[in-house]
Amino acid sequence: MHELTVVEGLMGILTSHAKANAIARITSVHVVIGRLRGLDRRQIAGCFEILAEGTLAEGARLDIEEIGIEGRCRDCGQTFAVPGFQIQCPTCSSVAVDLLSGQELHIKTFEGKTLEDLGVEESAASTT
Repeated sequence: MHELTVVEGLMGILTSHAKANAIARITSVHVVIGRLRGLDRRQIAGCFEILAEGTLAEGARLDIEEIGIEGRCRDCGQTFAVPGFQIQCPTCSSVAVDLLSGQELHIKTFEGKTLEDLGVEESAASTT
């Protein structure tokens, strides 16, 4: 299950960016995942819930945007959606295809609250 490893990486990125932006609590995360990554969105969501427990992302809403596979034929120039995983031009049957989408894996956005938003004074937060 490589979903766990992927979510561990995402959590590290989230934590780093949240701290750099004085975010004390992450409230929502929007992740983009291409179909070619072969990741199961339910497993991603489950791993996120488990790994977020006890962190600044605990209770955060996770939105997963799945991106389909799109290619461009190098022989005829046709741009096309790939319905399955057989990457072949539907116009000329060439397999000389450049992938335009489907390999994405990144955090698109995240939202959170600062200590001030949460009504906590910084000096009080640093003593706990």
